[in-house]
Amino acid sequence: MRPEADTAPDRRGLDASARRAARTRRGRVLAGLGVLLLLPVSVPLGFRIADADGPTPVPQLLAFLPWFLAPGWLALLAAVLGRRWFVMLWAVAVLAATGWFIRPYGADAPAPREEPPTARFRVLTANLEYGDATRQLVSALRRERPQLVSVQECERKCAAALRTAEMREAYPHRVIAPGNGADGSALLSTYPLRSTEPVPGELSMPGAVVDIAGTQVRVQVAHPMPPMPDGLVTWNRELDRLRAYADRGDSPTLLAGDFNASQDHAAFRDILDTGLRDAARLQGQSRTPTWPSATAPPLGAQIDHVLLSEEFEAADAQFVDMNGSDHRALLVDLKLYAAG
Repeated sequence: MRPEADTAPDRRGLDASARRAARTRRGRVLAGLGVLLLLPVSVPLGFRIADADGPTPVPQLLAFLPWFLAPGWLALLAAVLGRRWFVMLWAVAVLAATGWFIRPYGADAPAPREEPPTARFRVLTANLEYGDATRQLVSALRRERPQLVSVQECERKCAAALRTAEMREAYPHRVIAPGNGADGSALLSTYPLRSTEPVPGELSMPGAVVDIAGTQVRVQVAHPMPPMPDGLVTWNRELDRLRAYADRGDSPTLLAGDFNASQDHAAFRDILDTGLRDAARLQGQSRTPTWPSATAPPLGAQIDHVLLSEEFEAADAQFVDMNGSDHRALLVDLKLYAAG
């Protein structure tokens, strides 16, 4: 009788080989998933490192840079489970770069002043989304009583509401540039003002010199075109015009409005590099979203800003929900000090 062959070692070898093949397949799938997660955020991060905004879709993605952490962590998990060191290191690099750039950008708050301010006042900036939040704006003005108001997308019904007897009494000094849809803007003031040449743009951006307690303050509405795929040249050009406006004056300067840009856009950082400070950033709120209001907070981007020259100190910053608009308004309390 012939002895029966022992096939157990062969079966064990086949089982081990199958397990190795399964691990390899799983590793490849997880590595592929990690690459798919990392590629869409690595490209805009590269432009952020290069201090450039790049072509579409880079500027649009950069507006949501803090959210690059989510695909970074998922890719890292996939790389660890798949034991793919290259993808793991790539994910760590993405997380490190994102964490670095999440930090607030721009000048810190100046040292507290010993002398008393020459004036204390409030500034409100609000985008009304084609005028649909006009009623909410009027309510906010009655409730918060800001002394300076920058209004964007103030179409004709908005302009009419601001010309009522109540609003004329509350804000006797104003520059209103009505328009259709998103074109119109307005600058309202309780202080005397003198209208200045607007910053040129597809959307109206009026400006003025405002007399605040005897100090001549340059005030400018900001509303450049958004970075649409077919409008990046216009977006960059109009932000550069705002940068030039900020850079050419040596008197107290205040820019307020919907910049259609965040601190993660090079064109906006160029404005801050003129020496202006972001009021929300000075109050530790540089990442509080203002748009789109349907998801802000927690998801969104801060594209509405009040920028200040060194003569100002930000005492408070609040974000105000505006039903009817896709933006949140920004209300800041400021102190103005004598120059020098």
